[in-house]
Amino acid sequence: MAVSRRTAVAALAALPLAAAHAAPATKDTPRMYGLIGKMRAQPGQRDALIAILAEGTAAMPGCLSYVIAKDVGDPDALWITEAWDSQASHRASLALPAVQAAIAKGRPLIAGFGERFETEPVGGQGLARQPVVMRP
Repeated sequence: MAVSRRTAVAALAALPLAAAHAAPATKDTPRMYGLIGKMRAQPGQRDALIAILAEGTAAMPGCLSYVIAKDVGDPDALWITEAWDSQASHRASLALPAVQAAIAKGRPLIAGFGERFETEPVGGQGLARQPVVMRP
């Protein structure tokens, strides 16, 4: 779908207005922490790896969202998108027994890793805590 120049300019002009309505993170509300990463399973092992990842991530304190998605263009790749209440919560999760067990069980099924991005979630559907506040 083509976007007209007028639509693009209007959208860009609205960005400062949207930013003005966002509640900034403060000392009392730490910034959320996000990760998006690509993982490659051993050939034919993607579904088994997904099951292990889903099983080992059921109860992680501070985890607002943990999504495992199949890459539609690569039958052995998957994407993991995480949102946390803080970077400290993410770091602490790596020491949880269930997460350690999932890592140990899944390691033989992992062929490698691809792109990895750190993000700062600011709100949206599905997050338990949404610091972006829109004024009426």
